[in-house]
Amino acid sequence: MKRHAIYPGTFDPFTNGHLDVLERALTIFEKVIVVIAENSKKQTLFSAKERSAMIETVTASLPGVSVEVLHSGLLAEYAREMGATAIIRGVRQVKDFEYEFQMSLLNRHLNPEVTTVFLMPNVKYTYVASSIIKEVAMLGGDVSKFVHPQVLTMLENKCMEQKP
Repeated sequence: MKRHAIYPGTFDPFTNGHLDVLERALTIFEKVIVVIAENSKKQTLFSAKERSAMIETVTASLPGVSVEVLHSGLLAEYAREMGATAIIRGVRQVKDFEYEFQMSLLNRHLNPEVTTVFLMPNVKYTYVASSIIKEVAMLGGDVSKFVHPQVLTMLENKCMEQKP
């Protein structure tokens, strides 16, 4: 049986830290579905369609990766529908772990067949969050070390659109 995982997130934008976690997951799983979650609590800069295109571009050379958008429903149920045995979560700091630990216990309750796998990104990405990347980019700062060149172009274009 092939091992499949899902890697959910808002990915607004998809950073090199996200990519690093995905590449680590691909050393464990034969297939990883990047699931773009719609989170009503978050104000996104990019639409789900734009984020999907962004991730597809960045991951085009990675075998075993697909990208899906989850508009509604429970992640644990989606994992079951997709035949995934694991949910991948990137953890950068203790604060991340506390929240993710609670979510993993809930997901285990909802779907006992799925395991949450916590992966830490390379240390050079531990302080990088999409929200910080967006803020720095909107203020004209250089974020080129933290995102793929294609993502950088999309981010710069979006920042230009947002300016008055």
